[in-house]
Amino acid sequence: MSIYALTGHLTTKSDVYSYGVVLLELLTGRVPVDMKRPPGEGVLVSWALPLLTDREKVVKIMDPSLEGQYSMKEVVQVAAIAAMCVQPEADYRPLMADVVQSLVPLVKTQRSPSKVGSCSSFHSPKLSPGPTSS
Repeated sequence: MSIYALTGHLTTKSDVYSYGVVLLELLTGRVPVDMKRPPGEGVLVSWALPLLTDREKVVKIMDPSLEGQYSMKEVVQVAAIAAMCVQPEADYRPLMADVVQSLVPLVKTQRSPSKVGSCSSFHSPKLSPGPTSS
């Protein structure tokens, strides 16, 4: 559920949260809210957040239609970024500029023919909570 739906307030931090939800949709192939799912799985963020920071568990959230055609190291990085973005407390969410900076190496990896499919380009996300004035 979006922060806007809960509070009625739009801020740069709610934008970061929404971007995190989009990342989760891309990773999982699921919609943000699906009440047809089993109990505990209907709200994407609530279901995925506990699994995002565990390298062994993150594979459980992946969209099955991807059929394993992804770099686990890159998935782990995107999952870590998504986890930071969807933190319940807005003060703990990163600035969007930091999110972009963390994603740039992944884009560069995909554009370099010699590195496609390579795990050697993994970089830990360097995200820090930004100012809360929004």
